[in-house]
Amino acid sequence: MSDGNPTKADRWSRRKLAVVLYPFVTAAVAVNLFLASLLGASVGLPVLPPTWALILALPLGLPATRAATAWVSRLLDEAER
Repeated sequence: MSDGNPTKADRWSRRKLAVVLYPFVTAAVAVNLFLASLLGASVGLPVLPPTWALILALPLGLPATRAATAWVSRLLDEAER
């Protein structure tokens, strides 16, 4: 049992953190894709349907999750210091 001070052994691995963050990051990517397509409509581009934004966000969520995981991991390292 921990004494209240987190240690490196108590922290989640980056992989576990990525699995937890993936749905949230992918949803954020989908929203951004859809909103970007709405901005594109102002210059004559077609609007991306929300379903297509969700489908495209699935693979695009992987690199975004990797970046978010690295960022959260750095924040946790900084908080431990």
